[in-house]
Amino acid sequence: MRAEPVPILMYHAVAHAPARAAYGLSVSPGAFAEQMRLLADSGHTPVTAGRLAAAWRGGGRLPPRPVLITFDDGYEGVHRYALPVLAEHGFAATLFASTGWLRGAHETGGALDLMLSWDQLRELAAAGVEIGGHSHTHPQLDQLTDERLWFEVRHCRDLLTLELGHPPGSFAYPYGYSSRRVRDTVRAAGFGVSLAVGNALAVRRQGPYALERVTVRRSTSTAEFERLVEGRRVGRLFVADRVLTKGYAVVRRSRGLLRKSGVRKAIEARV
Repeated sequence: MRAEPVPILMYHAVAHAPARAAYGLSVSPGAFAEQMRLLADSGHTPVTAGRLAAAWRGGGRLPPRPVLITFDDGYEGVHRYALPVLAEHGFAATLFASTGWLRGAHETGGALDLMLSWDQLRELAAAGVEIGGHSHTHPQLDQLTDERLWFEVRHCRDLLTLELGHPPGSFAYPYGYSSRRVRDTVRAAGFGVSLAVGNALAVRRQGPYALERVTVRRSTSTAEFERLVEGRRVGRLFVADRVLTKGYAVVRRSRGLLRKSGVRKAIEARV
């Protein structure tokens, strides 16, 4: 039986007054609660990234009207504001943690706003939230050397394993950027599924290491949110995003070619 498209919602910060750098990709606690009520009232059943991947990989069954609720980076408001709402509805969710941004041990700095502590991350996991990886310091993975790429993915995995007591099974690419090299590295590190952005519904043919998500922002209205979860004319909501993404993809490819050219010249100069 052909698998139907699944909306994967991408959230970041949930806060009343987030830092300016995180504002656009945040939602208010009130908006988040309203969006979760809408999912409940419309009969959607949230599942984790791991469950979706397992169902599509093995041909298993998903519940009626599946949807994924995902959070990137690891902002403190997910614990403070989102967790009680998820618990109220009995909703599953997945949080992708940038391990170097979390407060406490292993902290590297660079976070855009107040982040979760490791104790709060453990409380989320104990409450049933699936914890996945999101790199260690949140770089553009496709711009890294092989050595640095492996460190970002592996170190994130190792820290989550150490702190939570089991290896994470899911991953999300920072900024949504990946390449075949990045995807191969994530797979080699033991992750069974990984999510991009794309601002489209997830479909099985995308493969388990390139599932697309739709962005929920501060500016997302109730009507727009309904369109996202129902899959109605989703592309029209993200026309500007796709133009910018395509343009920036050209810039990043050019940077990669220049970097490779520089490496070749350095090698030739040594010979």
